[in-house]
Amino acid sequence: MPNITLTEAKRGKFDEFFTQYHDIEKEISAYLEFNPDVFRGKTVLLPCDDPEWSNFTRFFAQNFDKFGLKKLISTSYAVESKTHKIVLQPSLLEIRDEKYDKVKTNINGKIFSLTIDKTGDHKVDVDDLEWHYLSGDGDFRSPEIKALRDEADIIITNPPFSLFREFLAWIMEAGKQLSIIGNMNAITYKEVFPLIKENKIWLGPSISSGDREFEVPDEYPLNAAGWRIDEKGRKFLRIKGVRWFTNLDHGRRHQPLSLMTMADNLKYSKHKEIKGKKAYIRYDNYDAIEVPFTDAIPSDYDGVMGVPISFLDKYSPEQFEILGMCENLDLYKLKTKVYSSEECKKAYLAKFGKNGTYDLNASGVVLKNGLLEKVYQRVLIRHRKSTK
Repeated sequence: MPNITLTEAKRGKFDEFFTQYHDIEKEISAYLEFNPDVFRGKTVLLPCDDPEWSNFTRFFAQNFDKFGLKKLISTSYAVESKTHKIVLQPSLLEIRDEKYDKVKTNINGKIFSLTIDKTGDHKVDVDDLEWHYLSGDGDFRSPEIKALRDEADIIITNPPFSLFREFLAWIMEAGKQLSIIGNMNAITYKEVFPLIKENKIWLGPSISSGDREFEVPDEYPLNAAGWRIDEKGRKFLRIKGVRWFTNLDHGRRHQPLSLMTMADNLKYSKHKEIKGKKAYIRYDNYDAIEVPFTDAIPSDYDGVMGVPISFLDKYSPEQFEILGMCENLDLYKLKTKVYSSEECKKAYLAKFGKNGTYDLNASGVVLKNGLLEKVYQRVLIRHRKSTK
């Protein structure tokens, strides 16, 4: 069985994935490298965070002074509000506190905050965290958490996969800075892609390929190939298709791609779909050429190009302009042809030798060996003339 993907996790409401400390550190370090003061004087909110398990809370609490934070806020969902009920393991900070209430722990979320040195050791860190129960269950859509959102400058978390669209909209509604983990295919969501196109959000720098390991609660079934149990009995799954979505700037975003000319690509490309061909294939339903690999983007082509969504891992807004996507609704008014129902049926019969319908309007279409074929999801781009 293949490694579980975020799409599968979302479909099954498997929302309890806990991010590894080193993955958080690597991403945040890239923002700091570009702007050392990115967190200075800021209030950081970590919602949906389960501080009992969270490496987000631990990371930012341990680096509170180093980053120059003004305030750290972390909130959790109540146990009874979770799709998957977990055996909660409260921290010693809670159990030893007279506020601790087993019943409330099940029905109320919790808020952890960090602002000052409580212990008197002349530093602000995880030992200075304060906590109390929330009035509600900690759902980010509640007025209680919304007020915390409005107080914060930057929101960072691994939100519930099944609520990614709604969670991102919740942040953007308030105009906050963010760094959140999601499914790479979220790029194609109609609620998300316009934000990318308009450079309101972009992909983070630390993940551009492969999968990532997440800790899961004890009750989770290990039904994927990529899993392990460590020496402490903790369960981990490897998840495909992970990306950071952010509007915090980073250096990689401003590094232009090194590209070959169209002629050199056709002569030297490592991809058989390009090398030795007379020209790049043109779409039948868009005025654009098909570029199936990011490293095959020609440096000297002035027109529109359809590129894989993985191009956004290396996208520099100074080098390229994003025009839209090859998609069904033609939201960006770039289609040159809309196929009729009869044409879709005819194309299906020709390609598969049986009756059916080929949804040609859902993506870019090319003509190969006399047959109309859909390509994978494509982003439509062109060079910015000033940097070509």
